[in-house]
Amino acid sequence: MTNLRYSPGLHRLAVLTACVALLPILFGAVVTTKDAGMAFRDWPSSDGYNMFRYPWLKSAGAKFLEHGHRLAGIFIGLASVALAVAASRCERRVWVRRLAYGVLSAVVLQGILGGQRVLLDERGLAFLHGSFAALVLAFMASVSVMTSRAWHFASTPVDQRPPARLGLLALVTCVCVFMQYLLGGLVRHNGTALHAHLGFALATASVVVCFAMYAVATGIPWLRAPASLLAFLTIAQLALGAGAWVTKFGFDGHVATYGSLLQDVVRTSHVLCGMLLFVTTVILAVRIGRLFWLSPKSR
Repeated sequence: MTNLRYSPGLHRLAVLTACVALLPILFGAVVTTKDAGMAFRDWPSSDGYNMFRYPWLKSAGAKFLEHGHRLAGIFIGLASVALAVAASRCERRVWVRRLAYGVLSAVVLQGILGGQRVLLDERGLAFLHGSFAALVLAFMASVSVMTSRAWHFASTPVDQRPPARLGLLALVTCVCVFMQYLLGGLVRHNGTALHAHLGFALATASVVVCFAMYAVATGIPWLRAPASLLAFLTIAQLALGAGAWVTKFGFDGHVATYGSLLQDVVRTSHVLCGMLLFVTTVILAVRIGRLFWLSPKSR
């Protein structure tokens, strides 16, 4: 049976938008790691140059990183505009069209936050800018799920209804993972909340693993892939967190070298993995929500 609401092109564009968003996020993570956020004192220009006319490839160090972050931000802006236009033309569901417009609005707001962080030279805004990036990426990923073929043709057999407590666990896990991400942001941007970040990591990891195992145990194929990925990312994040500690503070004879390549790679990877962990948690929660909606008991 053909579902006329499904638009493969729109779904591909939604996925592409989320993937393109990883580019400014990657640059932004490196910018924070290298403390290059104030390489320029002006915005949206760079040292007085128009954004596109700044000699980026001839620059180096902090200015190369920060301007690369700005250019990547333009790319995600263009992708978001394309998504909003495509949704207005191809998507019959009003609420999904509004979500696509919401993605564009979130990207614009994120750009403004980044600009104000520079103009005001405010580290608090840097923390807000980085934290909001995780929410924007999760928002984009959610729209990708909602425009997918699986979303349109998903079904919930009577013997595969998600348990009600799985929905509650999904909500708790999303909150825990985002709170842990916020604590990590405080460590990176302000140098505070280190012990809270370390202590809460164990609790969050336990919740995430339980959530992933519970989702797999339901036997619902649509939940298996993100749940398995969630378990893998949790293990990877714990390993990267340990690596970030060793490369920053040293351990058992290893002397940490500030600004070393190893330290930069591990710290940046830890941030990116944490963001992907949150996004995957949200994707799994959105899929569970869809199955609840389809369940005869919920209607």
